Amino acid sequence: MKKSILFTLASLFTLSMGSMAFADHHGEGHGDKKHHMHAKADIVDTAIKAGQFKTLAAALTAADLAKVLKGEGPFTVFAPTDEAFAKLPKGTVDALLKDKKKLSEILLYHVVKGKVPAEAVVKMKSAKTVAGPEVSIKVKDGMVYLNNAKVIKTDIMTSNGIIHVIDTVIMPPKK
Repeated sequence: MKKSILFTLASLFTLSMGSMAFADHHGEGHGDKKHHMHAKADIVDTAIKAGQFKTLAAALTAADLAKVLKGEGPFTVFAPTDEAFAKLPKGTVDALLKDKKKLSEILLYHVVKGKVPAEAVVKMKSAKTVAGPEVSIKVKDGMVYLNNAKVIKTDIMTSNGIIHVIDTVIMPPKK
């Protein structure tokens, strides 16, 4: 299972390099926000290129959600880093990769419909997730939190939405 996920991840990475090269060549990283507003790479390709979302990308593939987040959108994704997944109890990620339904619920709890930039997030008390339940949002000591996860980077623009990076995997409320 892990080998097939890694193979799929490697394939996605290889396919994404062409579109990423275009975005890099046409102003990405030059501080011009207008270029970022018209990013050429989608959420999945952008996450793969960043290099700190390998577990998230593998989980999206395992849950058959990569194609959804490569779709038209727009979506706002609160993306946990590899370090965030590493904080989960030992064996949790492997167990989730085998439980597609539960994995999908958790991943979709990190996604909100529409483009929600950081300036809008800080004014919200909660947001309805694609999974259904709302995630709570609070600002404390100048930092933004979704449930217990701290937002550590904001407004990564993609062709079909926005990524905000979080330091903890957030879990939907128990039904």
